Amino acid sequence: MPNLIVKLYSVIFKYQQKHLLQSLIETPESTKPYPFGITSRPSESIAASNPSFSDGVATKDIHVDPFSSLSLRIFLPDTAVTSSLSSTYQITNYGGYSPEAGKSHRKLPVMLQFHGGGFVSGSNDSVGNDAFCRRIAKLCDVIVVAVGYRLAPETKYPGAFEDGFKVLNWLAKQANLAVCGRVGAQSHIFDSFGASMVEPWLAAHGDTSRCVLLGVSSGANIADYVAREAVEAGKRLDPVKVVAQILMFPFFIGSTPTHSEIKLSSSYFYDKTMCMLAWKLFLPKEEFNLDHPAANPLIAGRQPPLKCMPPTLTVVAEHDFMRDRAIAYSEELRKVNVDAPLLDYKDGVHEFATLDVLLQTPQARVCAEDVSIWVKKYISLRGHEFSY
Repeated sequence: MPNLIVKLYSVIFKYQQKHLLQSLIETPESTKPYPFGITSRPSESIAASNPSFSDGVATKDIHVDPFSSLSLRIFLPDTAVTSSLSSTYQITNYGGYSPEAGKSHRKLPVMLQFHGGGFVSGSNDSVGNDAFCRRIAKLCDVIVVAVGYRLAPETKYPGAFEDGFKVLNWLAKQANLAVCGRVGAQSHIFDSFGASMVEPWLAAHGDTSRCVLLGVSSGANIADYVAREAVEAGKRLDPVKVVAQILMFPFFIGSTPTHSEIKLSSSYFYDKTMCMLAWKLFLPKEEFNLDHPAANPLIAGRQPPLKCMPPTLTVVAEHDFMRDRAIAYSEELRKVNVDAPLLDYKDGVHEFATLDVLLQTPQARVCAEDVSIWVKKYISLRGHEFSY
């Protein structure tokens, strides 16, 4: 059983989250003045970005879509610039790291990360998500791109899902622009306003041919959608290649209750009542159905075929009521010979490895290490590590 501290945190979390969900349910749609979308709630504790390798990781925030609030936080580990061929790095006047033109740079895999929060809360720059992404960037030796997708109910389905795939397309565009910048007469490509279109950290250090998707809770549903869209897109995403995905505590549900959905319906942190409210806020009223493709990964006719999916690591917890459906999905992937191992943590609760109040627990640290061990099978070096 979870210890007393975890139980206490759960009571506080559920009280706050249920209050948020209920207030959003009771707010008329006409009074939600956010056509641009929002990516964070006022109650969220935000961690400031720091582009100068604080605690071994530099971070920056960028806005990538002029028509919405979609934003990104990039986490660059200092291993990208402290290698034997790049022992020094440039700190510009603004106080942050800037790759030197014409120099050799170490290339790292790119991991797209989608935070949890039941589609209605959470943020890519929250204190908890910032700490988790820093940990993953260092353990996995990857550039983490945390996606600030638009939240519900201000933006209903498929908004958050489309944001996820839009970022994958943006990565492909960045990779191609970086190549153009290296072979062209100029080192930068500018838009009509004179701003550089090339993100320098990704251009210098990102290897998008080794791209991993990582989703937490509702973010796992987004990651799985993006993986399926990447399979459908195929070579249209070149040079981006999704080599693996990690689904942590997926927010899956269905109309036919599983054993865990019955036995653990009042489980810690996120229970079934809260889950139902979140889905009502996320799905358009006319589409509300627990067997919606966004909710249930095991419905018939879901495309592409499971055998086409990338290697998929699934993480579940003993006291998470959504565990059984995630386990079933993992089993179905293994039946069609997809590498789809399952990590099941005894005494764990929903999001135990990513919630800010639990991040420093031994179990959270072990989980992150386990994830890094598995994913390194698919992001190991292929060809040259350094490029200009």
